[in-house]
Amino acid sequence: INLVILTMSVRRNVLNVVRNYSDAEIKVREATSNDPWGPSSSLMSEISDMTYNVVQFSEIMTMIWKRVNDHGKNWRHVYKSLVLLDYLIKTGSERVAQQCKENIFAIQTLKDFQFIDRDVKDQGSNVREKSKQLVNLLKDDERLKTERERAMKAKERFAQATTGIGSNHKVVYGHGSSTPKQRGTPEFQPSNSNRNAAKLGLDIEQARPQTAGEEELQLQIA
Repeated sequence: INLVILTMSVRRNVLNVVRNYSDAEIKVREATSNDPWGPSSSLMSEISDMTYNVVQFSEIMTMIWKRVNDHGKNWRHVYKSLVLLDYLIKTGSERVAQQCKENIFAIQTLKDFQFIDRDVKDQGSNVREKSKQLVNLLKDDERLKTERERAMKAKERFAQATTGIGSNHKVVYGHGSSTPKQRGTPEFQPSNSNRNAAKLGLDIEQARPQTAGEEELQLQIA
């Protein structure tokens, strides 16, 4: 399976060059790839920040809708696009939610998405469930406002906390990521501020898949 993943990655990179995709489009393609794992918080955070740029917003959404309309063996494209949309709706430009409302039919139709893999596993159920969750969120303005405010505040607090850690310790967090990357001595011991930052990082996960089924899918998406 590692060879298959490597092959897909190489093919994706070649297409990125051949089709002259922009940085924003490349990031969306990576976040919604067929690789057997979910999109990382750091990558989704980068894409979220890009939605505030008018040109990049258009590139991001065009690529996402293209992935959403995929089918069959590319079910991961569809599912990961919905995961990414969920994150962007809560932390990206308000234009994301507005465009999703205008194109809600494209998400609603996924309630009938079907794909049974060669192990006779219904992978389509993940897409169907996620599409229902997104539609319900988009139709509830009050809930959308509340969840967006919570996610934005958590992201801001976490960014401030990790900025302080980066200047005082040998632990550097990726942009928007709750996973530390250690540099230097392996004997590093996390301080209280590190643990507090990690706790704040958990708040950001409110903008990520939260059901047991989705958590399992992140671990066993293949």
